[in-house]
Amino acid sequence: MITLPPIFFYVLGTLFIVFGVLRVIVLARRRADREMTEDTAQRAKQRRQHLIFGVVWVGVGLFFIASAAGLVGPRH
Repeated sequence: MITLPPIFFYVLGTLFIVFGVLRVIVLARRRADREMTEDTAQRAKQRRQHLIFGVVWVGVGLFFIASAAGLVGPRH
């Protein structure tokens, strides 16, 4: 069985958090300059999906960090 060091999960969790936040900030926000001309139902659906999956990525990152810290996992 391969045992990975905790730093691996800290780095992976941090990457998930950073890219999840970036996804929410960049891809899930409305742009005021294109609001009236190009906002369609499909674009609203895409923004909502980016928001949901950005939050999921942040949650996964927090889980990785918490499990590496020993806060979540099997009880011994």
